[in-house]
Amino acid sequence: MKGLVIATDGFEDSEFNYPYRRLQEEAWDVDVATPDGDAIDGKHGYTFEADWAIDEHDADWWADEYDLLVIPGGGSPESLRTEAPEAADVVAAFDERNKPIAAICHGAQLLISADVLEGREATGYWPLEVDIENAGATYVDESVVVDGNLVTSRVPDDLPDFMSETLSAVESAAVPA
Repeated sequence: MKGLVIATDGFEDSEFNYPYRRLQEEAWDVDVATPDGDAIDGKHGYTFEADWAIDEHDADWWADEYDLLVIPGGGSPESLRTEAPEAADVVAAFDERNKPIAAICHGAQLLISADVLEGREATGYWPLEVDIENAGATYVDESVVVDGNLVTSRVPDDLPDFMSETLSAVESAAVPA
């Protein structure tokens, strides 16, 4: 299985590190895509090397190549909107293929930009409630919300539930209909 973490500087360290390491524990290949393909630094000083620049491939390639998209929170999702607007296209391509998308905290900002929330239930960092609802979703204040291929959580304290449901979503997606 292959997972893609999409982020830039200012990500919330635990929201990047926990899913990244948890997927590796499950023997996943996990790649990191950043706006320019350079290493990125988290809010608390954690650095991750990048494997790719986001614009190195088109959105369809990303969604065809990977089984899961992870969007950590912090300042990264907001920055991706301006530094790499094609990141929203990657999210939309995953959604069109019904592939799991796991977004935590401010990760909902990229879901909003990708226009994938209409008619769905989602959660995120509580100040984003009105933004999530304005994007057409019902905001649910729970540790993790699963709606089809979309797994969302609020804050770092939700990470165990977030990753449990993310792994379940991937297993469900891998089962042939």
